[in-house]
Amino acid sequence: MSILRFHTPLSLVPSPNEKNRGMSDADLARALGKGAAWAHAETWNRFAPQVFGMAIRALGSESDAEDFVQEVFYRVFSKARTLEKPESLRSFIISFAIRILKWELRTKKTRAWLSFHQPETFVDMSSETLDVESRDLLRRFYALLERLAPRDHLVFALRHLESMTVEEIATAMEISVSTVKRSLEHAGKQMSHWVETDLGMVGLSIGKGWKR
Repeated sequence: MSILRFHTPLSLVPSPNEKNRGMSDADLARALGKGAAWAHAETWNRFAPQVFGMAIRALGSESDAEDFVQEVFYRVFSKARTLEKPESLRSFIISFAIRILKWELRTKKTRAWLSFHQPETFVDMSSETLDVESRDLLRRFYALLERLAPRDHLVFALRHLESMTVEEIATAMEISVSTVKRSLEHAGKQMSHWVETDLGMVGLSIGKGWKR
């Protein structure tokens, strides 16, 4: 199936020591747990692009994604000492990202409900990256995505935008595999129906396989 994807550069801090870039995640995690300043910089450089990409694909907004990344790494750095398995640093960071994404999606849904109207969806993409038609399709796509329940939204994004397996999603979100499958089924049916009934998206080659 065809998936809407886009990429935005993330500003990184210079690595104070080039040899740190070849260090294992486990050794980096140990240094991070000891509070080494260079380890904070290296952790940011190594993992922030992935977290930023996940956020912008799930939220559809560069500005929201930037705030999200700051929050994720603030929590990662404050909890680094609690990491019991240093070799699992990447999954430790991704788990924080997914928990905060879940909270962010719930908050956005609540704000929309309290305001009694659907929030306008902004996709922060410059004209250098996408043409007018593509930007419009992205806005429509994310407007549909935001209509899903928060859990369905996140499960759908992790499966179809991040290419995570059902088992990986279940572990990361701390829910059962059967719950993930039900959310995917429901989200897929909803998104397929909405795409098919949106005249602005007629002919767009997405939607096949969304029910799995």
